[in-house]
Amino acid sequence: MTRNASIIVAGTGPAGLAAALALSGAGFPVTLAGPEVRPDDRRTTALMAPSLAFLGTLGIAERLREEAAPLRTMRIVDATSRLVRSPPVTFSATEIDEDSFGLNIPNRYLNRVLEEAVQQAPGIAWRRTTVAAWRLLPDRAVAALADGSEVEGLLVAAADGRASPAREAAGIATRRTALPQSALVVNFAHTREHEWTSTEFHTETGPFTQVPLPGGLRSSLVWVVGPDTADELAALPDAALSRRIEEKMQSMLGKVTVEPGRQVYPLASVSPHGFAARRVALVGEAAHVFPPIGAQGLNLGLRDVEDLAAVAVAHAADPGAPTALAAYDRRRRADIMVRSGAVDLLNRSLLSSLLPAQLARFAGLGALGALPPLRGFFMREGLRPGSGWSSLAGGLRKQVGR
Repeated sequence: MTRNASIIVAGTGPAGLAAALALSGAGFPVTLAGPEVRPDDRRTTALMAPSLAFLGTLGIAERLREEAAPLRTMRIVDATSRLVRSPPVTFSATEIDEDSFGLNIPNRYLNRVLEEAVQQAPGIAWRRTTVAAWRLLPDRAVAALADGSEVEGLLVAAADGRASPAREAAGIATRRTALPQSALVVNFAHTREHEWTSTEFHTETGPFTQVPLPGGLRSSLVWVVGPDTADELAALPDAALSRRIEEKMQSMLGKVTVEPGRQVYPLASVSPHGFAARRVALVGEAAHVFPPIGAQGLNLGLRDVEDLAAVAVAHAADPGAPTALAAYDRRRRADIMVRSGAVDLLNRSLLSSLLPAQLARFAGLGALGALPPLRGFFMREGLRPGSGWSSLAGGLRKQVGR
């Protein structure tokens, strides 16, 4: 169905590209404002099964599988040296009748597939420049582009990052915290098969997370440490960094050899007080920024996109009207706040040397390891909000039926 209401999507990261595809696919004329896609992002993204199903509706999920590694097992290992240490916890997709939790995809490939899909979509006009200024009027939004031109729309999907000029123009206040952490990102080869298993080591400075890459003998790493330490690690010779990584992993994957290309990303927490106002709806990092724990970031952003497209269709005459924005805010608030809060709490517990924090982590992870029903609930909720509760309700109905 072709709709008359035009929409501006600001930002050309994965969330912005997906938003342009979803809204265009729903029939809206879309103007995408943002520069060429970055070709040098060496990070990877673990996309869970529901995210892949959504991307399947956009016609790109099968292409993503071509250069992705399935995530069949996920482990949490307490690698701190504190007085109270939590037992290891292993999550297996087979426990919830799944072949895998999802796929780990190199960001360069993910971005390229999304970019090509956008270029081929007839309903998307891509203006390869940035937005210099916004005018948010009662009946429309106007973006003044850096090339001197202007575009108008009834709705702005703000996927323009953690600093989000569109969010600032809409007057949406945020709570920002600069964290005492940076993430070192690097890929490496190893001599033992990873067996499609991701391991998140919890350390005193944050998570040290190994995630499988295609082929069985390569993995990606996100190592969260203090900013100075991150810079020191990034400056090490290849052989020295390889030894540090192997030691940190307790030689779990055998001999490690780092690959060329290292990147360091400062970490922060950004929580908006609302998720839509004045014809602007926030998606991706404009709506939530938190440390890289539990593979939540882009999966949460794709749920933003999915919900925004659904709200736009339900308010097709004017998807940026106050009633539509209020509906979007209601749909996203609980999911974003629960996920952001849980990640922030876990990260703080890693950084804290206080005994109560250690005991709380010990109790929580110990219960997950010892109680299969609780572990199953946690895994289902990690994939899709509400699915754990639905499974519990279904089990109760079966018991009552007996």
